[in-house]
Amino acid sequence: QFELVESGGGLVQVGGSLILSCKYSSRALLHATLGWFRQSPGKEREFVASIGASTDETLYSDSVKGRSTIHRDDASGALYFGMNSLEPEDAAVYYCAAGILERGSHGPSFRPFYWGQGTQVTVSS
Repeated sequence: QFELVESGGGLVQVGGSLILSCKYSSRALLHATLGWFRQSPGKEREFVASIGASTDETLYSDSVKGRSTIHRDDASGALYFGMNSLEPEDAAVYYCAAGILERGSHGPSFRPFYWGQGTQVTVSS
């Protein structure tokens, strides 16, 4: 089992920005694709962003593309996700995940195997 610990959630105003962090300590995760999902009440968990191991290949969902950045610092065992211009629809529990990048007929997609406990992001108007 690999431990992923998120932090950085909280209350953000509409139009504001946030930075989420995820700490990981297992050396095995250095070879994993890491990413973020989010889940709002009554909705399914949805992919947000991912970053590959070594190649740093990044993927973003259409809902956050252009206003977010994902970055990993394997030396310190940390994954970061920054997003600006927050909207009420961005309010959710954000989960850090580790898995693999799959390449299918519809392009690459992140398949998670391990999850963090999640961090709540609330967006106020």
